[in-house]
Amino acid sequence: MIAKLHTNHGVITLTLDAENAPLTCANFQRYAEEGHFDGTIFHRVIPGFMIQGGGFDASMQQKSTHENIKNEATNGLKNTRGSVAMARTPDPHSASSQFFINLSDNSFLDFSAETPDGWGYCVFGQTTDGMEAVDSIAKVATGNHGPHGDVPTETVTIDKVEIETAA
Repeated sequence: MIAKLHTNHGVITLTLDAENAPLTCANFQRYAEEGHFDGTIFHRVIPGFMIQGGGFDASMQQKSTHENIKNEATNGLKNTRGSVAMARTPDPHSASSQFFINLSDNSFLDFSAETPDGWGYCVFGQTTDGMEAVDSIAKVATGNHGPHGDVPTETVTIDKVEIETAA
């Protein structure tokens, strides 16, 4: 399955791994097909680490979500440069719509054990085109917006996400 994120920095193409992360990919596809991501922003950008989006609109208002999903981080996929993974709270099974794209190899985010500190973050795909757009987003200036840090001072929008499934 292919997801194309149309951003104001260019198109980012993700190849989603439904074989190794079926619940997570189905969840992402559901949000994309419902138009949930359209008009959202990359609301957290940390150079050398990751860019995060999928949960806030341009006014930094959090969008409502469906139920949380099971963490599939035991799938063996790694948080390497260009991989896409689910964001979550300290609860390992709290991912909903927010995702992030790794800007470097972040092995400390990988699954190590079914413990609060070991669950890691579920990788469910890889950037296969548009890494220059990802790197462009990583270079934007950031600051604070209310209680949120690392927020781009210039809005980085996801205009729409298109899903292409194999025929």
